[in-house]
Amino acid sequence: MNAGIISINVGLPRNMSYGDRSILTGICKMPVAGRIKVGTLGLQGDGQADLTVHGGPAKAVYAYPSEHYGYWRDQLKFNLPYGMFGENLTTKGLLEDSVRIGDRFRAGTAEFAVTQPRFPCYKLGLRFGTMEMVKQFQESGTSGFYLAVEKEGEVESGDSLVLISSNSDNPTVAEVFTSNLS
Repeated sequence: MNAGIISINVGLPRNMSYGDRSILTGICKMPVAGRIKVGTLGLQGDGQADLTVHGGPAKAVYAYPSEHYGYWRDQLKFNLPYGMFGENLTTKGLLEDSVRIGDRFRAGTAEFAVTQPRFPCYKLGLRFGTMEMVKQFQESGTSGFYLAVEKEGEVESGDSLVLISSNSDNPTVAEVFTSNLS
């Protein structure tokens, strides 16, 4: 498996307008350069607005495959910058149908474990300016996946994601995502 990190994206919570409401969200991530510290609760310079559904030890880092960006460019008819889906790591070579819950990866000096797929909330719709995006995202099956930080360290764009361990009895991210939508 030739997997790696294409982009590291961070952002602190900020208010976005939705109708006449102001909503605090951490979905707006921007690519950053250089080595970034990874702690048990995520990447340095990153934050989440609603810790009841985002962040925490089991969802410290959100990874989204770069391979999906072509699909979204075709669907939405415009180019998207990495980080647009709120991901911290834009990856290559790790797709939902081959990554299993519990898989462990090393990148840079940090280690991660796959915990679950991402199930979109209304803030994805807020980011894209249409609540239809939440439904489109679910139907696409391009969920990405959350990572727990098993070993703190540092990562950088261009780092390989090396599989440390996997259990073929565990479901794939795609299987868990699909079974939870039924």
